[in-house]
Amino acid sequence: MSLRKYLSSRVFLIQVFLAVLIIAVLGYLFMHWLTFTTDHGNEITVPNLSKLTEEQVEEKLDDLDLSYVLLDSLDYKSDYPKYSVVQQDPLPGEKVKVGRKVYIKINSSGFSSVKVPDLIEKTYREASPTLRALGLEEGTITYVPNLGKDMVLEMRYKGRNIKAGDKVLKSSKIDLVLGDGKMSYEEEIKTDTINPTEEMPNEQ
Repeated sequence: MSLRKYLSSRVFLIQVFLAVLIIAVLGYLFMHWLTFTTDHGNEITVPNLSKLTEEQVEEKLDDLDLSYVLLDSLDYKSDYPKYSVVQQDPLPGEKVKVGRKVYIKINSSGFSSVKVPDLIEKTYREASPTLRALGLEEGTITYVPNLGKDMVLEMRYKGRNIKAGDKVLKSSKIDLVLGDGKMSYEEEIKTDTINPTEEMPNEQ
């Protein structure tokens, strides 16, 4: 039988049909196997773990067939309980597969201490961002007579003077004493002494 006749024969067509059928069945079975192994369509909504303790996180995720990984602790945040979850990944509401790990970061036990920066004779515009960069807050601003307008003359913490290098807790409020740009009272007296405005009486 010639090749042309064979390709058009019933036997060849049946073999082609069977080959296509086998490929289709294998493809169908493979897709179902893939769906089963990846739990396609069986997704879990990540719960909100914010402000939960590590023990509460473990219990909650175990019920959902999820696990967690503790990355590290963050600087203390006063609006979160100590040792509670501050950040999580994936975020609440996201869909994940069974067994997915949720990465968490927890709140530390309290504020860490930082050294007070040297702000004396710096301008208020320089001092304010420097405090924020160190995790400190700007407290009460007081002005006193001094030619250096908005220049830091003193730093105070809870009513007492502090100096550069002293340690305070993060988020502490540092009060600043600034110059008002006007001549001080003592300098006015000196000026009046050197340049008297009253006329001396004429000698007879």
